[in-house]
Order: sequence, then C-alpha cells, then structure tokens
Amino acid sequence: MARLLMKALDQAGFPPVLSSDLRTLDKAGDPAAQERIREQSLEIASGLITRYRDLPKDRRPRLWFTYHVYYKAPDWIGPRVADALHIPYVIAEGSRAAKRADGPWSFAHQGAEAALDRADAIFVMTALDREALDAARPSHQALFDLPPFLDAREWPQVPTQPPRNHAEPRLLAVAMMREGDKLASYRTLAASLENLRLQPWTLDIVGDGAAQGEVTRLFAPFGQRVRFHGQVESKARLRELYEQADLFVWPAVNEAYGMVLLEAQLFGCPVVAGAYGGVASVVEDGETGLLTTPPGDANAFSDAVRTLLLDHDRRRRLGSAARRFVVEERSLEQASVRLRTALVSILSKIEA
Repeated sequence: MARLLMKALDQAGFPPVLSSDLRTLDKAGDPAAQERIREQSLEIASGLITRYRDLPKDRRPRLWFTYHVYYKAPDWIGPRVADALHIPYVIAEGSRAAKRADGPWSFAHQGAEAALDRADAIFVMTALDREALDAARPSHQALFDLPPFLDAREWPQVPTQPPRNHAEPRLLAVAMMREGDKLASYRTLAASLENLRLQPWTLDIVGDGAAQGEVTRLFAPFGQRVRFHGQVESKARLRELYEQADLFVWPAVNEAYGMVLLEAQLFGCPVVAGAYGGVASVVEDGETGLLTTPPGDANAFSDAVRTLLLDHDRRRRLGSAARRFVVEERSLEQASVRLRTALVSILSKIEA
C-alpha cells in the first residue's frame, strides 16, 4: 500500500520524495527500544529541518505525508519537521487504539497519538479506523476517505482462462505462513474444510514462511486435494491462479483489510472472508463475496463456503460484481483523484 500511495501521489501531481528510511516499528513492546527510536527520529528530524531551511523557498517541501501511524509505529519525525517549516502534516491510514495507552507500548502509543492529534488531515482507509478517528478528532483536523486500492496495470496480461465451472470447484488462499494471526487463519481454514470433506473441492495455497511446517501439517489430512505453491514471485503466475480459482477463501484473522482480497476480486474471483477489522471495507458482503460472523468461527466459515460451492450461478454473479467493484471503485486513478482533491484543499487553506 505504501508503494501504491507513492504512485497515486505522483499521478495526483504531488510527486513524493522519501525523506527518511528509519523504521519506527516495534513489534516486541520494548519501552527502551521505543525511546531509542524516538531519539533517532528527533536526530533525523533536526537534520532534515536544517537541510530544508537551506533550500530556496520554492524548493522546500510543501507538505509532509506519513503512511500508517499506529501504536507500534509512531511518527516522531513528521510533526517536528512540519512545525519547523510551517507546512501541513498529513497521515494516511492512521489508527487509534485507546486500550494501548497502558502496557508495553505505552510510550510508542503516546507518540502515535501526538502525531494523530497534530495531523491537519488524515486519509481514512477503513470504516473501523474512521470510528475511532472521528471520536478523537481535534477541531482543526479534516478526515478524508481513501479506501484501499490497486493498480491493475501492475498485473501482466496472461492467456485467456477458460470459464470458471470446474467439476471440483477450485479454492484459493494467498498468505504468508507465520506465527500469530496468519497461522490462526490457516487453522480456521483447515477446520472449516474438515466440515466440507463430503463436498467436491480442491485448494491451492500460495505462501511460505516460518510456520510452513505447521501449515503443511494442518492440511496433510486432505491429501492431494490441497496443492502448495510456495511463494509465487511472478505476478503473471499469481494472476493465473486468481483467474483459475472459483472462490478465494481466507478467514482473515485480525486483518487490517487484506490486499489479496482486492486482488482476487480484480480477477473476478468472489471471496469468503471473516468479518474482521477493515475487511468489510474491501469486500462488499453479499455483493462481491461473503463475510462470516462471528469472525474466526470455523462453522460459520464452512457454511458460507458450502453455500457458494453449491451455487455456481451465484459465484459467477459475485465474481462479476467483484471485478466491477475493484475496477470502478478501487483503482489507482480514483485514488489519485481523491488525493489531489483533498491535498489541493489542504494547501489552499494553508497557503492562502
């Protein structure tokens, strides 16, 4: 998504310049590490301020844009630079998490909240994020919707695939194999398919990682019905798999939204996913796929999959709607227009 945002900003007429490659993410919840990251950040900010002030005014940044500020990855640099240069400070995909105010990430949480409070505008990517951002929005701050999007031109053309109507419907899952939420999703998927043993289906799995052994063990009882493809680097090959699949299946445990869900829909593949987090912002329940509740419930997930396994015509309708949804509502071009409209508005107020 960060790379797509860079492309969208450029297409919107605001070519971005990467100012720092410092990674502020702390996955472990280490307060000492968080303080070190803050010190590094402030040192970088001071250097940037000096460098930018030495530039002619017409070559200085007009706006600071930060992607994905949340309690594990605060932005200590942007607010400092924006204040020093008197330019707008903007965040895309900011998330508030009041429950993290205490605990191992409390220091980073304070930094993230301070940055979110300082932002002149936040581009909101999911309805779930908007709820918390609205509740804590300072009076000076504007919120703009910028739902997740794709650039269809990134995907190579491949030979036309035969119509989807396999005697054994082909299911597809694409995800890294790592401990935590991804492995939890694989576990739910395996349990769901156990409920569907009497139905005809095959499953293609794309992905690898440290938990590959455990994932392999989970699906071993299904024998040759499950095919592992490992990590697929070729987008042409991945597109083939999306286009050959009758149904994309992913429980999406604690997903922020899930770019693979958009990718599948781009190629006309309907989705069954768990109704976690921002997933409802990328899959239109009942229109482009099915979202299952309660999220993480293997029985609910298998019921939804069974419904579509038994109804080819509905799969086809959902798949057609899924492609229209992504092409017409979630394109790079539409995101660029949204960004341009919002950024022109922000800058016109500051520079008036």
